[in-house]
Amino acid sequence: MDRHSRAPVVSFYCADVLAVGEIRLEGPPVQHARARRVDRGDTARLTDGKGRIGFGEILTVGKAELRISLENIEIMARPMPLDVIVPVADRERMLVAAEKCVELQVTAWRPAYFARSRSVSPRGEGAKFREKLRSRMESALEQSGGAWLPEIHEEREAADAMKSVSADWTRFFLDAGGAPLASRVGRREVALAVGPEGGFERQEIVAAESLGWTAASIAETTLRFETSIIAGVAVVRAAQLSLRSV
Repeated sequence: MDRHSRAPVVSFYCADVLAVGEIRLEGPPVQHARARRVDRGDTARLTDGKGRIGFGEILTVGKAELRISLENIEIMARPMPLDVIVPVADRERMLVAAEKCVELQVTAWRPAYFARSRSVSPRGEGAKFREKLRSRMESALEQSGGAWLPEIHEEREAADAMKSVSADWTRFFLDAGGAPLASRVGRREVALAVGPEGGFERQEIVAAESLGWTAASIAETTLRFETSIIAGVAVVRAAQLSLRSV
């Protein structure tokens, strides 16, 4: 059995584009390896978040550096496009949602300002928060075995974020008054907009509909925004998978 066909001992994220040969990692991957008590000769799996998965053998685990000999690189297809517009809201809950979006192979994370989330503090916004969010996404990519990181966009006004998604895509915003989301997902690219706590205000719904977005629902109860993000993305991905098998 080939080495890369066996379950890897541990996975690592590598920001550099992967290639066969020796890879040297520093920082969090070293801490990860030492915490997992990885040793020389163990099998490793690397992902660069750009569609490449590498398999190889750990050469050394030092205090500041991890050396891995990559023996095989696999190119993974980009996931079916699924972008999410998320509210700029409580930062810790945004981070939880971001992790799950990586696991479900969301292709773009688009934070937006909505009327009902402007007073939230502390909010997840700004360059430093995006760095933290990316770090959490990288960890989620390692743990989930994925090959692609979502594109991370800067914060925008909700209407601007909705305008930035191509009109050729199927575009939904989650609202209890909409038709069930699962029954509306087709074979085209999908964008999903999730509002803040309390939902969209009436003028935001009108604006979304004027831009060609359609209301869709996933539950009869009121959901927290991070639950709506995770559940909505999961519903879309499940529907897309079922269509692929037809």
